[in-house]
Parts: sequence; C-alpha cells; structure tokens
Amino acid sequence: MKYKIEWSYKRKGLSAVTFYSEWVDGEEVIELGEEIENSGKAAELFFYDELGTSWTLKEMKKLTVEVEEEPHDITVYFDGGYNEGTKMAGLGAVIYYKEGKKKYRVRANEQFSDLNSNNEAEYAAFYFACNLLEELGVQHMVCEFKGDSQVVLKQLEGEWPCYEEEFNRWLDRIEEKLKGMGIEARYSPILRKDNKEADKLASQALEGKMIHSKMQII
Repeated sequence: MKYKIEWSYKRKGLSAVTFYSEWVDGEEVIELGEEIENSGKAAELFFYDELGTSWTLKEMKKLTVEVEEEPHDITVYFDGGYNEGTKMAGLGAVIYYKEGKKKYRVRANEQFSDLNSNNEAEYAAFYFACNLLEELGVQHMVCEFKGDSQVVLKQLEGEWPCYEEEFNRWLDRIEEKLKGMGIEARYSPILRKDNKEADKLASQALEGKMIHSKMQII
C-alpha cells in the first residue's frame, strides 16, 4: 500500500499553507512524517491511503505494523486459453505480493469446462485469480490486475460496453467478489509477450498439467 502526506506549514503571523506529497511506501512515509512533525513547522499532519482513508501519524505507525503482516503490494497476472475441439478452457494466474519484509509469488492454474470462447476463458481466468486472492486472505487492498485481454480489462473498468449476456454474468460475479473482499482494482492491459507466465499456466492446464505453488523470491 502507498500513502500520501498532507501537512499544513506554520508561518509566523500568516495563514498556514498546505502541502501534499507524492505516493510513498509505508516505511518511508512514516520516516517522512516524523521528520515533518519533529521540525515543529506542521500545524496539522495527515496520511491518506490509496482507498482514500485518512490517518494520523500515531495511527499510521500502528497501521503499517498490521499491514506488513498481511499480503500487500499485490500485482496479479491472468490469462485464459480455449480449445475449440474439446470445449475446454485453461486458466492461469500469477500473483506477486509482499508479506512482512519478504516477497512471494503464487502460480496456479485450473481446467474449466462449459465455456464457449477464448474471451469467456479470459473472464474465468480473472475470476480464478480473485479466488486465489481470497485464499491468501487479501482484504481491503489495492490490487493491480495485468492481462493481455483488453476486452476484459476495459469492460471491468467501465470504459467499454458489454452486450454479451454470458460476459455480463462474469462481470457481475467478478465485481461482486472484488466488492466483498474490499479490493480496489487497478487494470493494466499488457502485451502478450509480457504475460508469458500466466499464458504458460493456462496452456499447461489445457494439457492436464495442474500447478499450484508458492515461493519466496528475491
């Protein structure tokens, strides 16, 4: 999670001037806040997270300790593949996140039936990734979702309309899942070559090679 600092700068005989920082990581934002407070020039000092919640310095110190023990700084890659002959879909997802001072990667895939197209497989893959986040215990976090399906990401973002009933059902399921977990989603379309991990997992699922792993990364 990243935070912004808002502080009112005291001026002798004049009204205070309010300043805002850029987005800063949790540990660094505490250090900056302490420096501002110790300067004696801050009339007021507040911190804002990416969900718009405000915190005092004391509250921030307690919050960052709690957040550091939960999955945070989460990036999700997803991809779906579809075999016209077998009517089977392969779903792949890769999740990068921090927990404490350590970084982790989860790789998982799943085989899925009763879908009708590659686009529908992409929606199913996104929903599969949401279920993995739920398994990790992710709650009330900002998560960045990356995939090479602009259709899925743009429709979830609300930029593109969706006219297909089967896609709308997936959109409703995904939005309900994200809302229930308190996740604020950020959507980032990427090129297919930048989504190789999730793509490979989806292909392996179609081949019947099932994977579900978690590892610490450097």
